[in-house]
Amino acid sequence: MTARHAPVLTRVAAIDCGTNSVRLLVADLDGAGKADVHREMRVVRLGEGVDRTGSLSPEALERTRVALVDYAAVAAELGVGRTRMVATSATRDASNRSAFIDIVTATIGVEPEVVSGDEEAALSFAGATAGLDRGDGPFLVIDIGGGSTEFVLGTSKVEAARSVDIGCVRFTERHLVSDPPTAEQIAAARMDVDDALSQVLAVVPAEQARTAIGLAGSVTTVAALALGLSTYQPERIHLSRISADQVRSVTGQLLAMTRAERAALPVMHPGRADVIGGGALVLQMCVDRLDLSEVLVSESDILDGIAMSMTEDL
Repeated sequence: MTARHAPVLTRVAAIDCGTNSVRLLVADLDGAGKADVHREMRVVRLGEGVDRTGSLSPEALERTRVALVDYAAVAAELGVGRTRMVATSATRDASNRSAFIDIVTATIGVEPEVVSGDEEAALSFAGATAGLDRGDGPFLVIDIGGGSTEFVLGTSKVEAARSVDIGCVRFTERHLVSDPPTAEQIAAARMDVDDALSQVLAVVPAEQARTAIGLAGSVTTVAALALGLSTYQPERIHLSRISADQVRSVTGQLLAMTRAERAALPVMHPGRADVIGGGALVLQMCVDRLDLSEVLVSESDILDGIAMSMTEDL
């Protein structure tokens, strides 16, 4: 009888550094799948002011560095063998991104990869669709970030993708400056999203999708509110379906609230209360413009895609 050997596990750390948050996933890979060990998120607002100034502020860089010091300690304690860090919209846009790269490399010992919008889209698609029934495809993955939103169409692989500069932090800073935002500010933001969606639809045939999947904190927070959760519960949110009417209702409520009122909601992360209105508005515009009846909400996203990308080296 031939001896059966257990699969060799490699423990990896994936770090996703976006415009609003930096997140860590430690997972075990065996070449066929992954098992999560630890997840963590810090809102560092790396992209604060980037839409206006074009550069990362010293304060934002320091907030990010402090979070990464802790992440490096967690990775070392958990015995991580390999780390991959991906930086997205805010860093792509920044004139001083070399300073960011130097700080990150000195802090975690790995140079961050500043990925293009297309690369970001591919990683988001891989994370969002892992484990889903391919018979429910084609999928349209909508990843609403702090600085950009990625739209990806495909079934087993990416067939079309477009990244556009619409995100919860960018739109809050650009348009939704009052507390709560005025009708004029909301209208200006809607026009901006509408223009961006025209760019998306020129290259992504969204009407071919059978399932629309919404990713990232703006979407999951809207879902938590639509589901009436008393606390943020990822296991309830993951793979939940929220209707177009629920998206419109929650978005309207959030835009009418002050920041203090949003912060008091039991499912609201403290670092998201000031920008959730912008993220929800992007989601609602996607639902309306793309004529979506519902959105499948996923807690698996680019962070999972980053982790799974390291399987290729096993």
